[in-house]
Amino acid sequence: MIKNSFISLISQEEKEENRGSVEFQVLSFTNKIQRLTSHLELHKKDFLSKRGLQKILGKRRRMLAYLSKKNGVRYKKLIDELDIREPKNC
Repeated sequence: MIKNSFISLISQEEKEENRGSVEFQVLSFTNKIQRLTSHLELHKKDFLSKRGLQKILGKRRRMLAYLSKKNGVRYKKLIDELDIREPKNC
């Protein structure tokens, strides 16, 4: 259910089967980040979840860096749709 709502954010010319695209992966990472962040607000000492959150943040950062190098227009569009801050080093 959640994945289908995120798929609708991706432009209509891309097919629903394209779940390996950079945009879809960043969307799913963002969903996981939001869930883990809300979990960590309740459970402040859950260090394993905190480590998992840091790993997912690193993966998303690398995917966004890749997308910005390959296609700047798609990168800007994705950043605007997800309301993500641009990394400092880009």
